[in-house]
Amino acid sequence: SWLVTAVGSMCLAYAFAKCGLFSKKQGMGGYSEYAFGKSGHFMANYTYAVSLLFANIAIAITCVGYGATLFNVELSTVETCCWTLVVIWFCSMLSFLGARITGQISGVAVWCVIGPVLTLSVIGWYWFDPDMYVASWNPHNEPFASAVSSSISMTLWCFLGLESACVNCDNVDNPERNVPIAVMTATCTVAVICIVSTNIIAGIIPNAELAASNAPFGLVFARMFAPEAGHVVTAMLVFSCLGSTLSWQYTIAKVFQLSAREGFFPSVFSKVNRWGFPAVGLIIITLIQTGFTFMTASPSLLKQFNMLVDLAVVTNLIPFILSMAAIPMIMKMANVPVAQTRKYTFFGLIGALYSFYAISSLGYVEMFWGSLATFVGWTFWGFLSTKYADEHPIHLLRDSQFE
Repeated sequence: SWLVTAVGSMCLAYAFAKCGLFSKKQGMGGYSEYAFGKSGHFMANYTYAVSLLFANIAIAITCVGYGATLFNVELSTVETCCWTLVVIWFCSMLSFLGARITGQISGVAVWCVIGPVLTLSVIGWYWFDPDMYVASWNPHNEPFASAVSSSISMTLWCFLGLESACVNCDNVDNPERNVPIAVMTATCTVAVICIVSTNIIAGIIPNAELAASNAPFGLVFARMFAPEAGHVVTAMLVFSCLGSTLSWQYTIAKVFQLSAREGFFPSVFSKVNRWGFPAVGLIIITLIQTGFTFMTASPSLLKQFNMLVDLAVVTNLIPFILSMAAIPMIMKMANVPVAQTRKYTFFGLIGALYSFYAISSLGYVEMFWGSLATFVGWTFWGFLSTKYADEHPIHLLRDSQFE
């Protein structure tokens, strides 16, 4: 599953890098507009925004899970939801200070996860037990294809965000050069680190014990060294999840802000404070996330996390597919040579096929809610479309008939 997802994600990342290089319209909505017009632009932005709402709740729940392990407390369903909301609201308030503060905190937080993961990847082999790894390979004895499919949403979850550099391109120096480099480098790094670290853990901690843990990296360091080492790593990952929640709350606000500027979302999402940040819009976003947090509540923290991940994945894949389908038109409008266009289109096609495969591997419940959210988006677009009547082909045909 990791290898399938790594190949699919690399194709997506490469295609996004080329879209960012040749498209005059930035972000997945801008890419989609080349092939699907304003409706495609809206749907890509809308489904991506919905995906991020779910995704960041899942990250905040991860923070709560590690925090509960750190302080050795058992949380009820309501307590888990309440602490998740504390994390989300705290990060939202901190985001008001703008990109500089958010970037500094996130820059420190990312090393709090990179440090333990790299350490595990390099020296964890000393504690690695091949027999334990084999026993953990397929504990439920599922058919190979079924086992791979059932893991796709979780492996893809680790790569979501490969497109995010395209969202914040207005805050990046020389985006034509730096955005493609960032997307490709980040995707390659994530692939190597995730595959190595998660496979090492499976050879150090028994499968049943690992599956029941809310803080797996803290657990493995406690087993490798001492309980104190596990506490330190768990604390580092609490801060890392806080930093990730913070940076994604900032990104969500920017997604809604850009969509509001395009006229797709209410103008309130584009209003900024003295630091240039859409604070009022983020308050509304956080209120929506509050509702989603209680809607997805589950007696098991892991089950709630898995549901949120699946919802985030299924809605995130829709703008992926729209963007990949727009590659031929983007290249044609940029006068890219035919040979290069075919190459970029090929990678985009592989990325799209992988996206369809990932969607088909999700559960029916998640597919239902993801589809329902998409259909609601089409309804919203019906009311918004009158703003762009002058650009509609039917309008142009009507004018020519009158002439």
